[in-house]
Amino acid sequence: MSADSNASPLAAEVRRRRTFAIISHPDAGKTTLTEKLLLFSGAIQIAGSVKARKATRHATSDWMEIEKQRGISVASSVMQMEYRDCVINLLDTPGHQDFSEDTYRVLTAVDAALMVIDAANGVEPQTRRLLQVCRARNTPILTFVNKMDREVKDPLELMDEIERELGMEVVPFTWPVGMGKAFHGVMDLREKQMRVFSPGEDRKGAEDEILDGLDNPAYAERFGMQYEQAKGEIDLLTDAAPVFEPHAFLGGHQTPMFFGSAVNNFGVREVLDALVDLAPAPGSRAALQRVVQPEEPKFTGVVFKIQANMDPAHRDRIAFVRVASGRFERGMRLKVVRSGKELRPNTVVTFMSQRRELLDEAFAGDIIGIPNHGVLQLGDTLTEGESLQFTGLPFFAPEMFRSVEVADPLRTKQLRAGLTQLGEEGAIQVFRPVAGSVLLLGAVGQLQFEVVAHRLEHEYGCKARIMPARYNVARWVTCPEENGGAKELQRFIDGNAHRVAMDAVGAPTVLLEYAGELRAMQDNWPKIQFHALREHAGLVFQKQLEG
Repeated sequence: MSADSNASPLAAEVRRRRTFAIISHPDAGKTTLTEKLLLFSGAIQIAGSVKARKATRHATSDWMEIEKQRGISVASSVMQMEYRDCVINLLDTPGHQDFSEDTYRVLTAVDAALMVIDAANGVEPQTRRLLQVCRARNTPILTFVNKMDREVKDPLELMDEIERELGMEVVPFTWPVGMGKAFHGVMDLREKQMRVFSPGEDRKGAEDEILDGLDNPAYAERFGMQYEQAKGEIDLLTDAAPVFEPHAFLGGHQTPMFFGSAVNNFGVREVLDALVDLAPAPGSRAALQRVVQPEEPKFTGVVFKIQANMDPAHRDRIAFVRVASGRFERGMRLKVVRSGKELRPNTVVTFMSQRRELLDEAFAGDIIGIPNHGVLQLGDTLTEGESLQFTGLPFFAPEMFRSVEVADPLRTKQLRAGLTQLGEEGAIQVFRPVAGSVLLLGAVGQLQFEVVAHRLEHEYGCKARIMPARYNVARWVTCPEENGGAKELQRFIDGNAHRVAMDAVGAPTVLLEYAGELRAMQDNWPKIQFHALREHAGLVFQKQLEG
């Protein structure tokens, strides 16, 4: 069979895919909305109560023990569902700012983002940070304004704040009638109808009441002054709001806005429909060698996340792979481009959060999980043989450091194994000093250290002492060939052995106490390059050290 005869069924499968992440500030209701999207797609029958932390039922996307105890998301979850003949890959990201690095990597694997905003708090700091990432990648964004059944900001004020803070045009697709205790529902501006709010539905029950038309005299009688105010605002928006332009949305310059209450299952269906109607199918992806198109017949994929111990009983490590092109089949031969090793994965899985199902095939846009024991690293490219390296998976220099020792010396082996696996995940950065035996941990935020200590104790059976370290600045170091290359780099490492450490992929890193030390070191070593960001799995560094 020729490639051409394969192309049309493959292209049709690619066109069915929608792959997006949910992003928000903590407590905006992101995990709740994730649950309700699964509920409305028919993927689950009952939504887990996110807030009932002591209950046996937890949110489907919060599977880690510490998440269940605290009621927060600290790992990114992946869920797949079908809705209206589309295959939707939904990635729920950690909202907590201490886990922004994991979120950043997840955003490299999606084609769109759904931004959740708390209607009472408006645009919050973490939302701004995540939006900067999306804007840098021109990721299309849909906006869901949540918690309208509480006392919240005026919707026009919210719309203005989103435009001003996030630097993009807002196009309302639905508009609220009232708020708080007087929240009556939303007007669907596209369908010219009103969906009437009814609170407290935890299950996917009877259909909401739908009223035809936006301008019905009976509405004023039934919904009072809240309807009159909403009608006036809609008339104003008709004249003043921008017209929705698909190209502006796809370029990340416009965001469609929806209002609702996720905990009450309200306004969720409109968002799900918009994702199918508006969000793009998988697009091309840049590799160092060339641009890869999703409809190409040969499989390519990139590892954007690694998670240890999704099933603690099996000590497993799952590599999450975004399929970039072609069709994946279970048991096919794959090349790990970085190492040249061959994989023949037979137990590849698809996800419903922690629940997994064996997978026979997948297409561009899908997220697949490959169990492995250290063979795959973050940023690895998988192909059917071609030497490709996908770009854009960053690691950031840590801003906080701790030293780590095991409380019981007999558990040293478990500590090292645990930290190696957690380092491969990118949950924490682990550094092995060139001179000295005490391991160092680097992180963006304090909560990462707490999570690592909790996971070392509960998943690896070793209680760790995590203590302050004197470092505050880290930079990866390289040396271009024209400046002496590997020899000059080795000279630098030997001359600074007391403050150089190797990270999880063997990339040399200099650790310093003050920013002033870095400036002095740059002056003293003009041939060495200092990096606050390293991409992928340290290929440049490994090649340098190999000479």
